[in-house]
Amino acid sequence: MWVAGVDGCRAGWIAAFMKVGDPASARIAVAPDLAAIVDTPERPAIVAVDIPIGLPEWTEGSGRIPEQLIRPLLGQRQSSVFAIPSRQAVYAADYGDACALALATSDPPRKVSRQGFGLFPKIREIDSLLQARPELADRIFEVHPELAFWALNGGQALEQPKKVKGASFEPGMRLRRGLLRQSGLLDEALIASPPPRGAAADDLLDALAGLTVALDLATGGGQSFPDPPGRDAHGLPVAIWTLGSPP
Repeated sequence: MWVAGVDGCRAGWIAAFMKVGDPASARIAVAPDLAAIVDTPERPAIVAVDIPIGLPEWTEGSGRIPEQLIRPLLGQRQSSVFAIPSRQAVYAADYGDACALALATSDPPRKVSRQGFGLFPKIREIDSLLQARPELADRIFEVHPELAFWALNGGQALEQPKKVKGASFEPGMRLRRGLLRQSGLLDEALIASPPPRGAAADDLLDALAGLTVALDLATGGGQSFPDPPGRDAHGLPVAIWTLGSPP
């Protein structure tokens, strides 16, 4: 059985593929769209992707339930968990329209951050893909890298960031690579490999974090926030997944 961990990157999406139980089989690829990853020759049975799945029609509080649940676990890293607004706002044509729609569909009224708005094209992509091909909802799981590292760190938040002012922060990157090594799930060559063209080092690191969750799910592990997952108005799952227990 093949699985994949996926993160967005400048060229589209970066994916780390691996056959369960065979670390040497792992490979890294960049694809222009998510459909190309799920339909790759490996046909990964589980795809753990760092992008929101399942959008609200109305937002209460600080985002979706999964976001509200995991923020307290992440300590200083909780700012990496963006509040995703309503589906109407996510599908808005420009930033001004997105803010207006978000204000009109949230309680308390909230605008959209510029950084969050930058994610909307990829959120729309996965939302459209899952609505067009609902059978993929059994294969694609939403993850968050910092929640994966929280689990790999024994349920403790990481104190060091992986980026500072938009640039990679090497102490934080080393800390996360060390947790991947300690997990014993991935080959050292994969962890130490440079990112492919079109992706940054932190994109690859996040894809590898997703891969650890995919491997755990493939072997009967995993935990979701919330448990059980919710459903949006289109029947798509609403949950962020991580490893069920330290490997």
